[in-house]
Amino acid sequence: MLGLRIFALFVLGMLLVLRNWAAVKAEENVSSDSVMAQHYRARGLNVTDGNEVCFYDNGHDKFVDLFREIRQARSFVHLEYFNFRNDSIAGLLFELLAQKVREGVEVRALYDDFGNSSNNRPIKSAMHDSIRGLGIQLVLFDPIRFPWVNHIIPRDHRKIVVVDGRVAFTGGMNVADYYIDGIKGVGEWHDLHMRIEGPAVDDLHRIFTTMWQQVTGESIAGVRYFPRSYGVAFYDSPEGEAGQEEEWNVNPNFYVGLHRHLEEKARLVVVDRSPGRESDAIRDLYVTMLDAAQRSVKLINPYFVPTHAVRKALKRAVDRGVDVQILLSEKSDIPLTPETTHYVGNNLMKRGARVFLFQGGFHHTKMMIVDDAFCTVGSSNLDARSLRCDYEVNTLILSKSHALQLVELFEDQKQRAKEIHKGYWRSRPLWKQFVGWFGNLLTPVL
Repeated sequence: MLGLRIFALFVLGMLLVLRNWAAVKAEENVSSDSVMAQHYRARGLNVTDGNEVCFYDNGHDKFVDLFREIRQARSFVHLEYFNFRNDSIAGLLFELLAQKVREGVEVRALYDDFGNSSNNRPIKSAMHDSIRGLGIQLVLFDPIRFPWVNHIIPRDHRKIVVVDGRVAFTGGMNVADYYIDGIKGVGEWHDLHMRIEGPAVDDLHRIFTTMWQQVTGESIAGVRYFPRSYGVAFYDSPEGEAGQEEEWNVNPNFYVGLHRHLEEKARLVVVDRSPGRESDAIRDLYVTMLDAAQRSVKLINPYFVPTHAVRKALKRAVDRGVDVQILLSEKSDIPLTPETTHYVGNNLMKRGARVFLFQGGFHHTKMMIVDDAFCTVGSSNLDARSLRCDYEVNTLILSKSHALQLVELFEDQKQRAKEIHKGYWRSRPLWKQFVGWFGNLLTPVL
């Protein structure tokens, strides 16, 4: 009997060991994108399947498609931007929106007053009033008034357009000519935007309607604004408008290269940062993605002065052998930025990351790809303002085919960049070394 008990205990022990081993192996085999999906379901965010996604890596293609979708609007057009620069592209946009108002389409547009006043072609109050006179409901977020200092943060840095609840645009692009023409002294302006069709459109639209109610007090809800949620068919698209596109010199091969339309539907998570509600949302997104990385990280961000949590996550990824590659711009539209970002990049290079300086203009792109399997695109910079202060929105894209599109973009842009190596920082003029060091000290407020 004693022998049988010992044998039974031995068998039971072996079964427990095998069960624990199987659990460990199963955990090891969980892909990084599955980790992300589980994380956001646990946080209570929508993880939506069946979304069509198209990327734009230049302003021309983004605005061509945006204008095309607005022309087809039958019910409403809602826009939320950091700024509308008072130049030709904004003029054409407001002209088109006024035409849609005359057709009975509701148009609501929200823009940030700090974003407006900080660009060199702001919308003045007289122009603002004239646009409203066309029937466009144009609203400023947090108008800057005396004593001014209390309007520094938070600001609305999002970029969202929703048309009829059917299609949405989001990413890093505002409305300005320089997305097409570039900027004198800086060169070409590179950025990344995306169009979404599918259930994630409602998630983006809820972000807009929440902000609109916060600013104006008007509640926007119901079947008219969320037809997909109510199972109602969308308005039919108008016909006979192709001729209007000729003035844009539309490329007949529009969906070629990066912009080709993929048949594969994408799983998306829309991550909203709202001060006081989801204050850590974007920081959590980047940290969780970096901690989930098993093989590679490819990152482009314009104002790369990450907060402590993101820097630690980058270092953890490098330390466990992940191939971390970071593309920074050699030039910037903000004087302090290049030296500060290069200082941070140089420190990460010494840790083991690969850092490249883009020489083909300025990269305003905000994207990160993990394990060539999933990625994020959005409005958020990797600095304290975006991660701790402002209203931002990023989209997590859990689709390998879409991630590989952005890998193509990343590898293409690397051809126009130089990799920095040991000794790079000491080769810089002393005053630039000081600017970079000093700017890094300002990380908490940049």
